[in-house]
Amino acid sequence: MTQATVSAGDTAWVLVSSAFVLLMTVGLAFFYGGLVRPKNALNTMMMSVVALGVVGVQWMLVGYSIAFSPGNSWLGGLSWLGLNNVGLDPNPTYSATIPLQAHAMFQGMFAIITPALISGAIVERMRFRGYVVFLVLWATLIYDPLAHWVWGSGGWLLKRGALDFAGGTVVHISAGVSALVAAWFLGPRRDYRRVPIAPHNVPLVLLGAGLLWFGWFGFNAGSALAANGLAALAFVNTNTAAAGALVTWAALDLARTGKITAVGAATGLVVGLVGITPAAGYVTPMSGLFIGILAAGVSYTAIQIRSRTKLDDALDVFSCHGMAGIAGALLTGVFATKVVNPAGGDGLLAGNAAQIGVQLLAILATVAVAALGTLGILALIQVTIGARADVPEESTGLDLSQHGEEAYFGTDLGGLAGTGASLGGSVVVEHFSVEAPPTPAPEPAV
Repeated sequence: MTQATVSAGDTAWVLVSSAFVLLMTVGLAFFYGGLVRPKNALNTMMMSVVALGVVGVQWMLVGYSIAFSPGNSWLGGLSWLGLNNVGLDPNPTYSATIPLQAHAMFQGMFAIITPALISGAIVERMRFRGYVVFLVLWATLIYDPLAHWVWGSGGWLLKRGALDFAGGTVVHISAGVSALVAAWFLGPRRDYRRVPIAPHNVPLVLLGAGLLWFGWFGFNAGSALAANGLAALAFVNTNTAAAGALVTWAALDLARTGKITAVGAATGLVVGLVGITPAAGYVTPMSGLFIGILAAGVSYTAIQIRSRTKLDDALDVFSCHGMAGIAGALLTGVFATKVVNPAGGDGLLAGNAAQIGVQLLAILATVAVAALGTLGILALIQVTIGARADVPEESTGLDLSQHGEEAYFGTDLGGLAGTGASLGGSVVVEHFSVEAPPTPAPEPAV
């Protein structure tokens, strides 16, 4: 194969899409950072930013080889370590029109943002050094094998016919389930349910959500790996699902509380983006709208249920990414049609009910490896260098205790951090708008 087979248009689109997905991680930093208290804002943002470096290096050295190099049904081989043998010519296994290095970088941006998503469940209470080790181990032991199963040459879920256009299982379900396990393993924050914990900067949340929506066009439409009609379909479905979910979330908020909140609108659009991710290149735009609406309903309900438990999934990563990812993966098995993508598959409504079973198999496999792998990684970190911040570190705030810096040096935002931000009689707690619960008397620290 010669360099002449490379398409300039396709290559340009994939490179730009790679940059879009990188920007998503920056958007995630703003999104998560605005949702926490001032004393932890910098640390929360760094949990996303550090992934750009740590996982970026891991992907180049070992990750891409494990995920995509020739191997067996379970793992890629080691022939592409350090991007050895990954050149500027296309590899027809993945794309006949873009350099293999472009494919490596595009997929690398997915590998970066996925473990960063998990951080939203464990903010304000995990030691940063333990988190960095977690990033490396999770990317290597969980993300890379999953990517091979679903997208890699010979992957066993790929051979079973699992449909995941841009990462419903590989990215969102794996991150959401891992977030749930991590939140349970680390336990709640010391003052969880003792005082309302409010987002300290809602404009940052909106900025982050906007950057995520923008970058998601590269995430989904870029997964066509070409500047073609399939990319256009994924682009339209991405916008349609996000818009539908935003409207649905706002309507649910209005019906339940009488108000439409900014945090709710931001959360809704992200949930729609999550839901459409596995289906973006396999369904019609009308189906994309239904998927966005249904994903919003599933996640909104999951948040209400979680809020009544003792689980401190701080920013509701499982409800928003895990549950919306599961809904999207299953709905792909309902709405997929070869009419829009002959290389994809038919779902239930196109006469192939068996596709739902294949999608369910992919979901269960992802849940199992993410849950067990995360539990093992965190247990190892806890008994070696420590995962959970101690009482003084958490009380001081992780900005100072972990980084020696402050997000708002010399600015007194303590009132907002300690009592919650009142919005017409409600308090924005964590990721959604709820009526303020009675605040029990503080318990002595133990």
